[in-house]
Amino acid sequence: MHIGFSIENMKKRIKLYLNTTGIYGLLCVIRAKMTHNTAFFKMNRQDCRSSFQLRLPSSDVPTYQQVFIDKEYNFLAKTPPKVIVDAGANIGLTSIYFANKYPEAKIIAIEPEQSNFELLKVNTAPYPNITLVQAALWSHKEEINLIDPGLGKWGFMTEMKLAPERIQGNVCHTVAAVTINMLMKKYNLSKIDILKIDIEGAEKEVFSDTSSWIDKVNAIIIELHESMKEGCNRSFYCGSSGFDKEWRQGDTIYLSKENYLSRQPPL
Repeated sequence: MHIGFSIENMKKRIKLYLNTTGIYGLLCVIRAKMTHNTAFFKMNRQDCRSSFQLRLPSSDVPTYQQVFIDKEYNFLAKTPPKVIVDAGANIGLTSIYFANKYPEAKIIAIEPEQSNFELLKVNTAPYPNITLVQAALWSHKEEINLIDPGLGKWGFMTEMKLAPERIQGNVCHTVAAVTINMLMKKYNLSKIDILKIDIEGAEKEVFSDTSSWIDKVNAIIIELHESMKEGCNRSFYCGSSGFDKEWRQGDTIYLSKENYLSRQPPL
């Protein structure tokens, strides 16, 4: 049974790489596996004004599929968003998607992990409307630990330095924590039109007290991680009052005020 599962899993991975990067990408993965290296694969898309890079093999590929093929961030906006915050920006794929869809929007991309941030800088360099912040979104200002629980480049978690008993994985490095209020003050934001959050469980802390900023957000796009940190779901829903519309696309939950966002009709 274990062998069958492994073969089936291998077939799924081969299909994923073929569907996203083509035969050349698959060959790059095979070569990288054989040499125990990571390959950098350049992606060119007609709907993106500049190319960007993916690491092969890595979780960059399923992230690319989620953003550009499954289109989990595709929606209709009542008016073009002026401010988008991308918390958990990883290597920048969602920020790039938004920058091409809404070229006039100011996009603030937040990513705590060093290797992801380095590629984020490369990928977003052609987009002057994307501002990068190497930090972790959190409930208050402090220095926290960046944890690798072994889930790949999209699975880094954050935890307080004073809570070593809660760390499940290796500490990669420390990182500055920032709050929504800090971002709004630093970048002189009166409103956030779209707050996208994919931060591997830290939504529990972020939504623990939203009283000072939740009224200033028009829409939230979030992936919850209850399986990674118990209490995420309850914290999010308790801290996200005032939104009158909700739906799900894939693993992503949408909340919107006054029909600011609506579901994109299927093609």
